[in-house]
Amino acid sequence: MAQMNMLQAINDALAIAMKSDDKMLVFGEDVGHFGGVFRATSGLKEQFGSDRCFNTPLTEQGIAGFANGLAANGHTPVAEIQFADYIFPAFDQIVNESAKFRYRSGNEFNVGGLTFRSPYGGGIAGGHYHSQSPEAYFTQTPGLKVVIPRNPEQAKGLLLASIRDKNPVIFFEPKRLYRASVGEVPEGDYQHELGKADVVQKGTDITVLAWGAQMEIVENAAERAAKDGISCEIIDLRCLSPWDVETVAASVKKTGRLLINHEAPLTGGFAGEIAATIQQECFLHLESPISRVCGLDTPYPLIHEKEYMPDALKTYEAIKATMDY
Repeated sequence: MAQMNMLQAINDALAIAMKSDDKMLVFGEDVGHFGGVFRATSGLKEQFGSDRCFNTPLTEQGIAGFANGLAANGHTPVAEIQFADYIFPAFDQIVNESAKFRYRSGNEFNVGGLTFRSPYGGGIAGGHYHSQSPEAYFTQTPGLKVVIPRNPEQAKGLLLASIRDKNPVIFFEPKRLYRASVGEVPEGDYQHELGKADVVQKGTDITVLAWGAQMEIVENAAERAAKDGISCEIIDLRCLSPWDVETVAASVKKTGRLLINHEAPLTGGFAGEIAATIQQECFLHLESPISRVCGLDTPYPLIHEKEYMPDALKTYEAIKATMDY
């Protein structure tokens, strides 16, 4: 085991994958020059050469199209979109090309070795163009997997699994945890199963579900609730597409209550899909309405970032309200 922050764990995963697969390429804006804006790819150019880790022009659509072409020809491209907010110029390439390559050819060709990495979310005073959480847009697209880690150990194992998965994967990294989240990470190669949620804490009264940076928030809220005698079962969804309905439903059938927390805005957020599915699966077991604690339906506000965030206090109050229903 080694102490790593999330950036170091991601960098370690990329290096391990590049050593084991000589067809793997890492590229994006400033990726080769100085390791990217957050330094996630530091040292990879020096270790593997400029033909395997390199800069691209400032064009997200071009990065995604280039990645599709590489993957279609047997390479393992890992493309970095510098901020998740900048993924929208590449949206057409991702949802109409990456996601549909295999389907439209009847599996004669595919881009299954493709991974997009991108830092998402707020908490760094980045304003409305550097703080968005766009994961829900991609969960509606069959053919894509969407993965979000909560800490360094999870980031390394999930990224290695994503790179080696035979489907195109969008790997969103919670940027406010890049250096803030430090923990024990196994040395060497390991993977976490995609599509499988992680029950982080067992409980009996309410299921609390989140992913990425919001896991720290809900754990804090659960600690507050425990002082009131409320036992929270905490689940990290980890993979939003496909998502682990079975694990979440089993928990809700036990607790009778569900609270979902995510940083993206409430309307159209992935919590709505979870709530609809769990209502159908667990209707006769529910003791109260399913609760959602999410970002506001506004552009991400720089000066009011704290008010916007679905923080631990909002989550704690929602837990109490759900219990008191």
